[in-house]
Amino acid sequence: MIKSNFIYLFFSLLLLISCKENTSLKAEKKVKSQQSKEKDIFPVAFNPVKRTYQDSIVPKIKYFLNENIIDDDFSGGILVAKNGKILYEDYQGYTDYQNKVKVSATTPIHLASISKVLTAAVILRMIDKNQLQLDQSLQNIFPEFPYKDITIRTLLNHRSGLRRYSYFTDESNVWDKKNMLTNQDILTILCSQNIPLEFTTNKRFAYCNTNYALLALVIEKISGLPYKEAMQKLLFEPLNMKNTFVFDYFTQKNSTPLSYKSTWEKIPNDYLDAVYGDKNIYSTPEDLLKFDKATYSNQFFSDTLRKEIFKGYSYEKKGEKNYGLGIRLREWDDAPTFYYHNGWWHGNTTSYITLKNDTVTCIALSNKYTKKVYQMKRLSSLFDNYPFELED
Repeated sequence: MIKSNFIYLFFSLLLLISCKENTSLKAEKKVKSQQSKEKDIFPVAFNPVKRTYQDSIVPKIKYFLNENIIDDDFSGGILVAKNGKILYEDYQGYTDYQNKVKVSATTPIHLASISKVLTAAVILRMIDKNQLQLDQSLQNIFPEFPYKDITIRTLLNHRSGLRRYSYFTDESNVWDKKNMLTNQDILTILCSQNIPLEFTTNKRFAYCNTNYALLALVIEKISGLPYKEAMQKLLFEPLNMKNTFVFDYFTQKNSTPLSYKSTWEKIPNDYLDAVYGDKNIYSTPEDLLKFDKATYSNQFFSDTLRKEIFKGYSYEKKGEKNYGLGIRLREWDDAPTFYYHNGWWHGNTTSYITLKNDTVTCIALSNKYTKKVYQMKRLSSLFDNYPFELED
């Protein structure tokens, strides 16, 4: 009887262990399956980065960054990647200086005008899905809009001729700055207060935040969702950008970290801080890398549309600087085209560089005011014959 009970207990134990192992294996397979699914939503066949290449390039990257950008005063994150593989990554400074909460890889930082790149991406994907047309008139979406020649394309490439909303709302007869300005307010003012264009639509380039505040409203109209939710559903979730979100002033003004002056003095919000589309997206270097990798995928942008995105539209003046659809360009006769977007809002200064010819990504996000992040462009000379000097 004792022997029989022992045998029963022995086999019961074996069965329990087996069940646990099967459960563990199933869970592991589920995690791997989920990771694979996340990876393969927008697949890109990058070439592997050779170890010898890494050993050669990484010390040069570190040396440049330590000499030109990273110092004791820097606060934020920096990332450099090749073929989707991170070559260099560093975080320092504070997201909350008073309580000495340090910046980490998961700390979201205000992207400032790099937000435009992400707003444009959602608009462009809507175009790829035939929910919008690139040359569709804004009047077709908002019938009350008074400027008949302004299209989705001229908003994306800053050729609309619209005035900056920070300019026309600075006039007391147009807006009372005691009140927070919203995107809908901007549209209402343009439709009702006879705000003149700066120039005839499509005549020339003029960088203008109003364009992207309106594009955010287009996203809302087409998706049927508030901009914050639309960006989450249509971009951040599909790309697994877990630490990226749209700042909602009215619900998050007291919980989202402020930016700092160079002296670690907090910069307060102002009446323009509720406007989104042109700014107000928080993200991390790692999340932006996920986005950047997707831009190489035919499932993210079609080849046809990609040709429209990454070309210049403004050649009225001679010069190397230009603008595509949600991305800046610098062009030379004897070097690859340089694609990038910088940002500056309050104390946040940011730089996003995507070298399409070299499949290289360089990102610098700072929550404490410094112009040094804009020196990231010089790092491109390590990867190709871009005409930037590595040494001062």
